[in-house]
Amino acid sequence: MTPDDYLELISKHNGEALYPIDMKEAIVGVGARKKGPLCLLLDRDKCIEILQGQGMDEEEAIEFFEFNTAGAYMGESTPIFVTVEDAWENN
Repeated sequence: MTPDDYLELISKHNGEALYPIDMKEAIVGVGARKKGPLCLLLDRDKCIEILQGQGMDEEEAIEFFEFNTAGAYMGESTPIFVTVEDAWENN
């Protein structure tokens, strides 16, 4: 599925789901916190890559992401940030 597919899916279940607009390409799925509504899942590493593409070096991008993006809880519909790894890579 593409980020647009996930946005269409989430709109049917949680019209209040949030995500950083400039990080749309980091959307990798939907999920939920315990007893919460469905939220968008964003790939943490892809978010940092996007920030680097905006002119930040890696250290700046990580710091900005951790404080301003992942650290910005805005209620139940705040996105969930995940680390995506190929489960078969190390097997």
